Amino acid sequence: MISHKIAETETFQKKIKTAKYRNIYKKITDFVYPILRKNPFFGTNIKKLKGEFKDIYRYRIGDYRLFYKISEEKVIVFIVDIAPRKDAY
Repeated sequence: MISHKIAETETFQKKIKTAKYRNIYKKITDFVYPILRKNPFFGTNIKKLKGEFKDIYRYRIGDYRLFYKISEEKVIVFIVDIAPRKDAY
């Protein structure tokens, strides 16, 4: 089984350092990243977006949404953004 690498965008890294997201980052690195490394395409909390965002997936973490893109050639999951559920779309 191929293991995907995780890459965080600068936007995501800046956002995650704010107080609002500090607590959830540990959950993301300990729980979500291992799941995305194994299979970033399918899972109970994974959904592919539609329309203009058709290349982006979202992972639900409680009241937050983690958005990411998958690069097949490089076997990398690019973590693009995180947002509270009510503001996510």
